[in-house]
Amino acid sequence: MNLNITFVFRQIKYHVNYAMALCLVGSLLPGSTLAVEKIVVNGLFPDKAVVSIDGKRRVLKKDEPSPEGVTLIEADSKQAIIEIDGERQTYTLGTQIGSSYEKPEEGKKLIIVPGPGDMYRISGSINGFATKFVVDTGASLVTMNSSVARRVGIDYKLIGTESVVYTASGKNKMYIVKLDRVRIGDIELRNVQGAVLDGDYPVEALLGMSFLGRLDMKREGRIMELQKKY
Repeated sequence: MNLNITFVFRQIKYHVNYAMALCLVGSLLPGSTLAVEKIVVNGLFPDKAVVSIDGKRRVLKKDEPSPEGVTLIEADSKQAIIEIDGERQTYTLGTQIGSSYEKPEEGKKLIIVPGPGDMYRISGSINGFATKFVVDTGASLVTMNSSVARRVGIDYKLIGTESVVYTASGKNKMYIVKLDRVRIGDIELRNVQGAVLDGDYPVEALLGMSFLGRLDMKREGRIMELQKKY
């Protein structure tokens, strides 16, 4: 009788271990997906999306599944098509997939990922005129060339304080000006000190520390997060 009971227990143990082994192998097979409870879309870019998957920050790239098995099919600055467990849906910035999500306050945070050349580029505006920026923590001021200044309506020679700056191209005239409004995403600051270089440098406007210094900046890997302090 005792021998029979021992045999039954051994058989049960064998089947339990076998079933656990099958589950483990299944979870390691290519293309298998783990259960995802919640995804929050934090940032959208061409062929990239920054999301939080069950609290972990991920940068999804087109057709490259995350460790959780979440795949970005396509994305632009307005929306993303994301595939989860074989189902595709379209999501916009701030969308949450799952439950127990509280939408963050509008206009408080902005997430940026590097583009070509590992440069952090972002669209915004100066005094209400659309402007493309390169985030540059090495620049003291929001800096632009004379063409950009004229396009956004800054008469820098009339209102600016003339100075001199040395760049890669040599000695240049620089004009210190006050910018009424500088905006990126939903973050807008007023009375921002800026600089205009007389000529074609810099090719792209630089979002310098006169703006960035008034924000909280965080880096998580290659992801940059900007948040308005007040």
